[in-house]
Amino acid sequence: MIRVGLVGFGLAGRVFHAPLISAVEGLELAAVVERNTREAEKTYPGITTYSSLEGLLGDESIELIVVATPNTSHAPLAQQALEAGRHVVADKPVAITSAEIASLIRQAQKSVHYLVPFHNRRWDSDFQTLHKLLLEQKLGRVVSLESTFDRWRQLPRTQLWRESGGAGGGILLDLGTHLADQALQLFGLPEAVSGEVVCERDGAVSNDAFTVRLHYSGLVATLGANCLASLPRSRYLVRGTEGNFAKTGLDPQEARLKEDPHIEDKGWGEEPESAWGTLAVVSGDGLAVQPVPSIPGDYRRFYAGVRDAISGRAEPPVLAIDAWRTARVLEWAEESAQEKRAIACDWSQQPS
Repeated sequence: MIRVGLVGFGLAGRVFHAPLISAVEGLELAAVVERNTREAEKTYPGITTYSSLEGLLGDESIELIVVATPNTSHAPLAQQALEAGRHVVADKPVAITSAEIASLIRQAQKSVHYLVPFHNRRWDSDFQTLHKLLLEQKLGRVVSLESTFDRWRQLPRTQLWRESGGAGGGILLDLGTHLADQALQLFGLPEAVSGEVVCERDGAVSNDAFTVRLHYSGLVATLGANCLASLPRSRYLVRGTEGNFAKTGLDPQEARLKEDPHIEDKGWGEEPESAWGTLAVVSGDGLAVQPVPSIPGDYRRFYAGVRDAISGRAEPPVLAIDAWRTARVLEWAEESAQEKRAIACDWSQQPS
């Protein structure tokens, strides 16, 4: 049994990490760091609570530290845990700059422990389904991906750290990390990045909309998100030489976890038939249009992979270098937005 200490019990810790850790065989949610409250004890009786990471690190039986705090604290807390000889899962983004992530990668190598980015949306139902379609080459040669994550949040919530205008906030680091990581998993490293990063809502002080384009040879992946989508766009629209695939709606896991942190196996991550995507491909002289059953999503597979990596049975489910690559893409996107030009990608400085 791998004993786990969770740092932070806000949205990320309460909705994602604690329920997933508790649902994976071989992992034990043993302790939680909460500075001001003891909410975790109400849902997870028997755990130990601490007011600081220092207190948690005093328990030598804790092998894995999960950092689920505001973005600006990810890097220093992960650094401290790695220096203490613990494996670390860091919520996305692992840090607010690629330079900080590179430093953490070096520390993980020095301490011979894992740094695993929580890029959980690789286990979204829609992404799993799209990935399978592309592996099967159902669309022929892909020429365009549009991947969007739209919301309707008309009024900025400037009292929250994500929207207060401070470092580490904004929708680009939040949702952009997921969308960029997914695109890199599908298509690899782009040749150039271009985009716009803006504030659209009245009174917004942190970026609340973006369009980021990853340029490949013969392919453009366009990533977008905003907070003024009363009519959301397709989650995915993929065009290829043999046809298209379109998918609307969002993976159901987050909504279910917000309602109930206890994960039941029956039907977990499944989408109703009404939410399936649509495939339209060449068939004879016309097009065959058909629904595509969604592969059930399952964020538990991330933590099962972390368990297996710590146990020496597998590589980590997400590599630390993937967080650095994602961060570089988003930094180039911001540079492009400021300079109003495409930025050529220099991948020669990747940490090894």
